[in-house]
Amino acid sequence: MYLSSSSAVTVEEDAAMMAPGSTDAGSSCACKGIRRCLLCEKIKENKHLEASEPKLVHRFLYDPETRLAVRRDAERPESFPFPGVFLWEDFISEEEEEELIHSMDQDVWNHSQSGRRKQDFGPKVNFKKKKVRFAGFSGLPASSRNLVVRMQRDPSLADFRPVEQCNLDYHPERGSAIDPHLDDSWLWGERLVTVNMLSDTVLTMSLRQHGLLGDGPEGEEEEVHVAVRLPRRCLVVLFGEARHRWKHAIHRTDVQQRRVCSTYRELSEEFLPGGEQAETGAQLLHTALSFTGTPV
Repeated sequence: MYLSSSSAVTVEEDAAMMAPGSTDAGSSCACKGIRRCLLCEKIKENKHLEASEPKLVHRFLYDPETRLAVRRDAERPESFPFPGVFLWEDFISEEEEEELIHSMDQDVWNHSQSGRRKQDFGPKVNFKKKKVRFAGFSGLPASSRNLVVRMQRDPSLADFRPVEQCNLDYHPERGSAIDPHLDDSWLWGERLVTVNMLSDTVLTMSLRQHGLLGDGPEGEEEEVHVAVRLPRRCLVVLFGEARHRWKHAIHRTDVQQRRVCSTYRELSEEFLPGGEQAETGAQLLHTALSFTGTPV
């Protein structure tokens, strides 16, 4: 089974579609398995199942100026370096945000899991069998051309060449969220770049293992949560340990208003010059950077 290119962790179905121009919170869902949204909870009388947490959770807040994770409870000051996050506030203007959302809302929004809607601009991918096919992929949208040029002005993104874009639409009336996950690293490369629009939110980074901070009983599983605040119209990049070791999520409680984000992904080394699938990678990049795409 081939999936839309953004389905790197969660298998997503062939979703129902929302008519172009619609900004309605949605009247149907595409949840499967343990996934839930407010709509299916009402219709199917299924309760929202949060991922089970260990008894001991350490909560920290990311400080973009010091790049430290600072303990959120005030009982004792504590922090640790949290590399792998780059935050660019006011990456787009209010006028650009309005134009981008208007453009997206002219296209079809597909219903996705956990109350989200999505638009994919990328190849179809079977991550289990490690196969890629173009399947109607015609490039990134024209509206992203200037954004990509702007990203590349920062030294840390100077060589960033996105090959896929996924737009996600979150709404509190649908109970939209995305569970803790790691993005695929077979096809997708080192950096995940996201533009956050329409409202502030929180990106929750989590790491679970035994004896993380040594606060709990010996052998008890612990989890560290680092809350990364995402202001409206910011750009955030995950790389290094934040990309490959720490899971990331958007919790339902952190979606207070409609939120739309665009996530851009680059190719892994296997698909770059010198890699085993360099030819496929070159074809994907040529298509992606034509900026003539429509949602697949």
